[in-house]
Parts: sequence; C-alpha cells; structure tokens
Amino acid sequence: MPSPTDAFLAEMLPRQIAAERAMHNGDAEPRSATWSHADPVSLYGAWLPIRTGWADVSAAFKRVAAQFSGSREYRFEVVAAGASGDLAYTIGFEHNTVSVNGEPTTYTLRATHVYRREDGEWKIVHRHADRPPDEPEPEPGKTLTETHSGYAR
Repeated sequence: MPSPTDAFLAEMLPRQIAAERAMHNGDAEPRSATWSHADPVSLYGAWLPIRTGWADVSAAFKRVAAQFSGSREYRFEVVAAGASGDLAYTIGFEHNTVSVNGEPTTYTLRATHVYRREDGEWKIVHRHADRPPDEPEPEPGKTLTETHSGYAR
C-alpha cells in the first residue's frame, strides 16, 4: 500500500504537469481545473503582485498564459513533498523552455504548492514561485537538488 504522500503524488503530479504544459502553450484552463475555486486561495507569482481569491487568481492565470507560447520543455523537479489528511504540499524546481511574448527563453523557478482535498480530489490552494538566487549550473548528469542539497526524490 502506498504512503499517503506517494498516493497524493501519483494522483496529482500527472494532472499538474499536464496543466502546466498547457499553460506554457497559452492555455490557462487546465491549470484552472487543478486549482480550488473555493476561497481561500492565493498566488505569489514570479512576475505578478500577490493575488488572493479565486477571481483574482484565475484572472492572473489567463493574463500569464496569454504571454506563453511554443513550450518546448516543462519539467517539475520535486525536492520535497508531504500529505496528511486533506492537506499536502510540494516544493521543487520548475524548468521551462518556452517563448514569453514571442521571445524564446529558458528559465527555472522555485515553486511551492499547497493542496487541499475537496470532494475526494486534490486541488491547489496556494502557489509561490520565484527565480532561485544565482547558483552554479547543475553538475553534468545531476539535477539541481542532487548538485546543491544531495536530496532527490
């Protein structure tokens, strides 16, 4: 029998990764579907002011998705995760190769998510993402977490 954390990750990560790939191709709807529409929800975005409440958060998703196109890679590198009862979290790095306002770019964000189980389904209720401080590139063949902390899930 899988642990609560493993069961949570097996259920949520495939949906979340698919939603983020869609987001980075300009479609905010799949991301919106992974989020709770019941307040409180909050977004501390990498390039936006803090957003609270579903109306503000969903509007921010649409605005950000409109800037993305041509996603060539989206990868979520989980550093830590946990689940207990109806709450869960993930902490990791999001690696993106995408066009932003038509300009190709590659970047990495640190991302923390908090989840709440609603009617038996995991939903995101909080996201905080930002650029990591300047750090050396990962060692060849290793992830950022393996290079910098020795921890990889």
